[in-house]
Amino acid sequence: MDCALLYSGGKDSTLAALLLDPFYDVTLVSGSFGVRDTEPARESASAVGFDHVTVDLDPDVAHEAIKEMHDDGYPRNGIQRVHEHAVETVARGDWVTETDGIDSLAAVADGTRRDDRVPTIERPLAQSVEDRFDVDYLAPLAGIGRGAIDAMAADRLVVESGPSAEIPKADYEVELRQLLRERYGEDVVADIFPAHTQSRVRGLR
Repeated sequence: MDCALLYSGGKDSTLAALLLDPFYDVTLVSGSFGVRDTEPARESASAVGFDHVTVDLDPDVAHEAIKEMHDDGYPRNGIQRVHEHAVETVARGDWVTETDGIDSLAAVADGTRRDDRVPTIERPLAQSVEDRFDVDYLAPLAGIGRGAIDAMAADRLVVESGPSAEIPKADYEVELRQLLRERYGEDVVADIFPAHTQSRVRGLR
């Protein structure tokens, strides 16, 4: 069974892939608005032994998201909008015909955790995605807390960590930061995105 897992190159989405690997043929998928290269995620995927593809997302959604972030003064709703769009885009499966090794998409997954406030996929949207696109939606970390995830990552993964603006990744935040910077300036980016730590996977232990 083929599963497409939304992938940033960080420890959460990598752990999700490892948990699903015994049951699915997992392909790691980075959604992109074409603003930044997804090479960091491709490198992380290769380092842990998974195939990687990039799927184009709708740029209009990105522009709606950064306007929402700017108006709100915080990133939560904009990131949620983008994540829901990415899950639906990957689940739709238009990209599968151009991807070697995937015959028919059985599932779409992400690395959202139990303790995440955003992004999340609530049950009504998960059921809608499954009904509309005839795939299963999977969130293998949804029942696991931060402490256990950190312990699992320390046991299985070689991880680079640091300030979010400095760690090369292929998540939504990278592109949204760039678009905010271009439209509103660097000071707005610093105001909207609080300082926090990000991770990037370098390999398996």
